[in-house]
Amino acid sequence: MNKENKRKLETLLKKVANQWGFEVCRLNIQTNQNPIVIETFIKKTNGEDISLDDCAIFNTPAYDEIEKSNLLNCSYVLEISSQGVSDELTSERDFKTFKGFPVNVELNQKNSKIKFLNGLLYEKSKDYLAINIKGKIKKIPFDEVLRISLCTLKD
Repeated sequence: MNKENKRKLETLLKKVANQWGFEVCRLNIQTNQNPIVIETFIKKTNGEDISLDDCAIFNTPAYDEIEKSNLLNCSYVLEISSQGVSDELTSERDFKTFKGFPVNVELNQKNSKIKFLNGLLYEKSKDYLAINIKGKIKKIPFDEVLRISLCTLKD
């Protein structure tokens, strides 16, 4: 499959997903498989969790549109999946859910001498992230934070 057809396929699947209240997070096309495998990872646009039924619901219209498009002239397997659970904290819901959990905070090297901090997630405001490091609360301005992810604490 050439790059142009891959781009067209991705655009097509994003359009179909949008019509059904989904968003395509990632598309992997495994052309080294026979038949090729089209892995489509979706999430709901309203932020709710994806269920197995949601994947099944999206499968039929996605398959129908691929068939109508004539982009593929070979046999293929269409797999619809949720994006799964990520260890990266991004949404307000993530920060509320994982308050008190161990996190790894990757810092912007331009603004900080330290690259990583480990601690317990304490608080997130619009301006800063607070983590508990061995009983002391450290407030980190968000312009210094690159990534916040769940981890296991290191002594």
